[in-house]
Amino acid sequence: MVASVADFVWRNGGNIIHAEQHTDLSQAGADQPGLFFQRVEFELTGFAVQRQDLAEAFQPIADQFNMDVLIRCSAELPRLAVLASKAPHCLIDLLSRWHMGELAAELVLVASNHPDHRELCEFFGVPFYELPVGDSPAEQDQQMQDLLKSKSIEQVVLARYMRVLSPEFVEQWPNRIINIHHSFLPAFVGANPYRQALERGVKVIGATAHFVTADLDKGPIIAQDVAPVSHRDGVTELTRKGRDLEVVVLARALEAHLDHRVLPYGNRTVVFH
Repeated sequence: MVASVADFVWRNGGNIIHAEQHTDLSQAGADQPGLFFQRVEFELTGFAVQRQDLAEAFQPIADQFNMDVLIRCSAELPRLAVLASKAPHCLIDLLSRWHMGELAAELVLVASNHPDHRELCEFFGVPFYELPVGDSPAEQDQQMQDLLKSKSIEQVVLARYMRVLSPEFVEQWPNRIINIHHSFLPAFVGANPYRQALERGVKVIGATAHFVTADLDKGPIIAQDVAPVSHRDGVTELTRKGRDLEVVVLARALEAHLDHRVLPYGNRTVVFH
């Protein structure tokens, strides 16, 4: 398979920039040798096949090896929306990275169930939408879905958006909603993880970026990190240390996803570097 893919690029005048592969033997069985993953990045300058015809041209190789194939062009920037509640740290970091050109996406909007980030978004020149919850969480959930669909959003980031999305919401963007959870999953799922960590007496705290599924905080994990803590740290100190982790882990996961280096399968991911 590796040779066939490389030969396809070579025969059509391409130049391979990066090539990585991974075999998951844990999926092997009597009639299944395992799952093979490959990511090949190559230049299209002078390529014999036009961008729009690549999938069709490659299909015979895909059929030969029973491949699932995704073709992505780095010049095509996905339309991105960021959802946030009151905590500003992850949103500020993402806005800064986008402003400096570090995120390969078109940041279309920021939406929130609170008004707190309006001036921040105006400073960065990003449209801000406030959709308060009020007496009907289901109605607000639908309004958010309608907003994102009306703006043709392709990728969604939950930057400490403290609302549980409905299954109908999640189904609209499968493996395209990334959340940051302020614990080292699967530990301390749900609300108040720093309080849970304190009560458990942990010696490290963590942060986890994952794809959102209908099961709360159980989607495929993209990135994680930890920091040491001690018996002297209360909830305030744990929260402060955790914020630093949340910012870095969310950015790391989003950058990998936008660079097409994340391959989700089942409830797991392969993340190429």
